[in-house]
Amino acid sequence: MHCTEHNTPGARLRPRAWAWATTATVVLLLASCGAPEPQQPAAPGGAPSSRPPAAAPQAPARSWAEYQVRAAQRMVAANPDRTYMGPVEEPLLAIPVLEIELKADGEVARIIVKRVPSQATDTVQLAIDAVRRGAPYGEVRQLPKPWKFTEVFLFNDDRQFKPRTLDED
Repeated sequence: MHCTEHNTPGARLRPRAWAWATTATVVLLLASCGAPEPQQPAAPGGAPSSRPPAAAPQAPARSWAEYQVRAAQRMVAANPDRTYMGPVEEPLLAIPVLEIELKADGEVARIIVKRVPSQATDTVQLAIDAVRRGAPYGEVRQLPKPWKFTEVFLFNDDRQFKPRTLDED
């Protein structure tokens, strides 16, 4: 069927009208998507904030498992040059483990180091910094207390990490 033909009599659009209707639809769609992103607040000293841009609103996570996947994805997004998403190399350089305690709004309240690797101990601070760069992680009011989760950081020889939560193996 030709794009200007319809099954109902009298519902035929002329090519110019069709082009106008298509253009108007595209413009309206782009206008609704093209709102400027909010500016990130400047860090002390006037430097731009290292926080990732605010994500599109999502429905609240229904479980801690769902929340942790979203948090791990946000950590990766906030640390693009410090992460890898391919297969995990064997042996790993280091595997620090952090417990992240949250405030009701998803801001980090406290980070507790649960495991310090025997080598490359500097990766603990790299993991802590990555967690802080990814915050806030979204509201947790709807989830049972305590508002905390544990993340295992899989560091390769380049000191890039992959959250264990996102490891598909």
